[in-house]
Amino acid sequence: MTSSGTNPGGLTGTAAWELLLPAASAPPRARGRALQAALREAIRSGRLAPGTRLPSSRDLAADLGVSRGLVTEAYEQLTAEGYLRSDRGAGTWVGGGVRAASPRARDLAPRSPGARADFVPGTPDLSLFPRAAWAAAQRAVLADLPHHDLGYPDPRGLPRLRSALAELLGRRRGVAADPERIVVVSGVAQATTLLGFVLHARGMRTVGVEDPGSPQHEALYTAAGMGTVPLPLDDEGLAPDPLRASGVRAVVTTPAHQFPTGIAYSARRRTELLDWARSVDGLILEDDYDGDFRYDRAPVGALQGLDPERVAYTGSVSKSLAPGLRLGWLLVPEWLADEVVERKRTMDLGHPSLDQALFARFLEHGDYDRQLRRCQRAYRERRDVLVAALEEHFPRARVSGIAAGLHAIAELPRRYGPEERFLERMAAAGVAVRPLSACAHARADASGVRLVLGYAHLSPAQIRAGVRLMAEALAR
Repeated sequence: MTSSGTNPGGLTGTAAWELLLPAASAPPRARGRALQAALREAIRSGRLAPGTRLPSSRDLAADLGVSRGLVTEAYEQLTAEGYLRSDRGAGTWVGGGVRAASPRARDLAPRSPGARADFVPGTPDLSLFPRAAWAAAQRAVLADLPHHDLGYPDPRGLPRLRSALAELLGRRRGVAADPERIVVVSGVAQATTLLGFVLHARGMRTVGVEDPGSPQHEALYTAAGMGTVPLPLDDEGLAPDPLRASGVRAVVTTPAHQFPTGIAYSARRRTELLDWARSVDGLILEDDYDGDFRYDRAPVGALQGLDPERVAYTGSVSKSLAPGLRLGWLLVPEWLADEVVERKRTMDLGHPSLDQALFARFLEHGDYDRQLRRCQRAYRERRDVLVAALEEHFPRARVSGIAAGLHAIAELPRRYGPEERFLERMAAAGVAVRPLSACAHARADASGVRLVLGYAHLSPAQIRAGVRLMAEALAR
């Protein structure tokens, strides 16, 4: 390609044909959209990294055999969306505000087969799944379910389940839950993607994400065509000044138990966050991924209850029952409800009605409350065991974050660093761990070691043995 000589790390001729030739071969009327889509995908996937200089519109058009106007229009569109930036007289570049998901970020099923000890967070204890109660509910539902409920469901979900969810969420999480604004979804992942598509259709192109935060949020919004802007945290939650300066009008948060740092947003910060949303006519997505699991006191209520028109609220049974059920909920403001429901309808024609009826009965008969209490007892014990084991084997280690959820942050003394060497030793010993840096955009000081330790899926004996293996690996 003509411009590649001045940009060895840029879009070379070979790469251009690989990435863009299918677009150039598309039917004439679809060629412009195809070229834009190919460029977006190349940026999202990381094949075109931030800072890459693109060829001039004239050069790229000549190489692809298309009109210069078509390339110019593609550049202008992607610049408006935030994928590209254009400096007058200096060319067009891949923007720095859209970050391609790393391989670790795309690891949405975090398990480590063959590890002697696996502290990777993200999975509950699947042996706690209430098989007997679930089977009983299934038999009852199959016996009583009206025939018409086996047809195509309301895309929002069965009215029976939405009513049961409204009662549960209002009672346990302080949510202002109108059954008409609840959408039953296949987990938080679908809720996030649904909102991403709807916000994109409304003209938004970027969404703020917590930094550090869940890599899944970034990957899911990217799949919906939305760029993500990392926003730093302080001790109270999202830092307000960077949020206001970012220019975003939508932000995803985990205020009850921030992932991964484990803090709970302060009352002051929750108020400031809502004030920001009102000032920019914006939206907050509240991911309440483990809000039921607080061990030292009653969990703080959902942010959504303070302003249901500025907060979309989502949760699921992935931490309380099993992620394999693919069952969750999304509460949306009234001004977004019709668009979200229509997008859900076109996406999958609604969640499976039999699963919905089963879960509705599970809620109505108190089985879900019993399951939550069972999990709370087990996970509280395991967190206590983890803290005690760290105190025994790493006396100067510090466990931070509130006593909640299914993971803890452990900061080890600096003598165990640097982080890269620590991780090498853990891998050699068969201990699977995830550093906090894996959840952050900006790499922090690597001389220390901060770990996100998942404990819910491990028995107390496995937790003790795993921490001992960590210590033995470092002693060697």
